Amino acid sequence: MAITAQMVKELREKTGAGMMDCKKALTETNGDMEKAIDWLREKGIAKAAKKADRIAAEGMTHVAAEGNTAVILEVNSETDFVAKNESFQTLVKELAAHLLKQKPASLDEALGQTMDNGATVQDYINEAIAKIGEKITLRRFAVVNKADGETFGAYLHMGGRISVLTLLAGNASEEVAKDVAMHIAALHPKYVSREDVPEEELNREREVLKQQALNEGKPENIVEKMVEGRLKKFYEDICLLEQAFVKNPDVTVRQYVESNGATVKQFIRYEVGEGLEKRQDNFAEEVMSQVRKQ
Repeated sequence: MAITAQMVKELREKTGAGMMDCKKALTETNGDMEKAIDWLREKGIAKAAKKADRIAAEGMTHVAAEGNTAVILEVNSETDFVAKNESFQTLVKELAAHLLKQKPASLDEALGQTMDNGATVQDYINEAIAKIGEKITLRRFAVVNKADGETFGAYLHMGGRISVLTLLAGNASEEVAKDVAMHIAALHPKYVSREDVPEEELNREREVLKQQALNEGKPENIVEKMVEGRLKKFYEDICLLEQAFVKNPDVTVRQYVESNGATVKQFIRYEVGEGLEKRQDNFAEEVMSQVRKQ
């Protein structure tokens, strides 16, 4: 029976095994999908697929730069223990090096690319899953390019629990760019400046503040002025340039950057597991359930 690319793709999706292994399994079983799955399981090659439904919300973020290109990425594992494993950390750095070199435009493109070791990114991750014994995923990444005269800043907090990449224009030193990245790690702004805040978000906040003032019994003729005054605090909470600089609260980040002859063009902040459901292990309940079975 002829083995088609679609058959190989289907088997890969079902087992998480590599392309060549799937093709061999289908060849050995004359194209029988169920027998091919069993063949891979017998060989231990489908081990990674057994982890597919687990929650991977721990892990590590990382930043790497070379020349005028930088990358920031997040790789997830199931437990913090594995995230501290040297093999896992090496995997993250190898993935960063690949992304930096190949500059894929999407996650799907990245996972299908061939690394210098001859394996695809997905197959290499699957190999790590088989060795380490936990679900591992390349969750997200961003590749950023800069022009000559612009500066990257990178900061990793708590061994990669939080990573920040900044891009400054002007005459900023790497130290200044890193200081800004450190500030972003600590205060978690959403936007560079107030001009970047979406109109919809701003209008929603303005309406909330207006209702707050009216509920406080403030006269309608001064409510609008009160709202504009309170919006200043809103901007300070979410806009990088409006915030008091973490290393010197007497100046704003805007003042700090401008005093060093630069402007902030962009920043990206990744925190491990943000937005993901995390597994909650209730050990007491687990022990009791085992006791009841005795």
